[in-house]
Amino acid sequence: MDRYARWTALLEVLAETGRVSVEDAAARLDVSQATIRRDFDQLAQQQMITRTRGGAVASAVSYDLPLRYKSAKRAPEKQRIGSAAAALVTPGMVVGINGGTTTTEVARALATRPDLASGGTTGDGTSLTIVTNALNIANELIVRPHVKLVVTGGVVRPQSYELIGPLATGILRDLMLDVAFLGVDAVDVALGAAAHNEGEAAINQLMAARARRIVIVADSSKLGQHAFARICPIDRVHTLVTDSSAEEDQTRSFATAGVEIVRV
Repeated sequence: MDRYARWTALLEVLAETGRVSVEDAAARLDVSQATIRRDFDQLAQQQMITRTRGGAVASAVSYDLPLRYKSAKRAPEKQRIGSAAAALVTPGMVVGINGGTTTTEVARALATRPDLASGGTTGDGTSLTIVTNALNIANELIVRPHVKLVVTGGVVRPQSYELIGPLATGILRDLMLDVAFLGVDAVDVALGAAAHNEGEAAINQLMAARARRIVIVADSSKLGQHAFARICPIDRVHTLVTDSSAEEDQTRSFATAGVEIVRV
């Protein structure tokens, strides 16, 4: 287990329990106590945790882990989901992508598709227009010559690298999207797609409203869950791309509600 995977695991334990000792953390992660002490010291320097004698307690930020600490969780599933979602895009499309670990994989897959890299279908030498409110996604795409990149304004939310707030809505209101790829914290047949943060949900709502097709990209752990702020009801969702671990009863309920299911 590499350092960032350990840090992710430690922060998740602290988010659940609020406190953990060096001895317990070492046993959970099957590493030495010296390694855990170094990890705790480094996380404390970043103000992610509060160091205590013999262990650590959670800081408030640990309950909503920054994106860089989430990326290691379910990485293979998210990569497969990203590739499958990117396959739904054809040259010339205008694509909206919100922030998140799974949508980042969608963006990476789009950036490296050979047929899109040839360019030349939009009149300006590019083959794809991508609209995003996520700074990390913009950073990955800005060097891709076949991508026309549009970034919303807004105030940065450090946990997700997303731009949110009133400054982020002006551009989206004036655009039309062929498809919006939305990463979510939860998606349920009855409750719809949702996010934990109301600021993110508001921007995602607007992105969904401007799209002709809405594709939810979510690993199986998000299915049947609920979160604080709704993005859109399930009858607005056209496609759900998830991993093969999703239970058939769950995916069947989405299909019954009219959602196309892609399992990878």
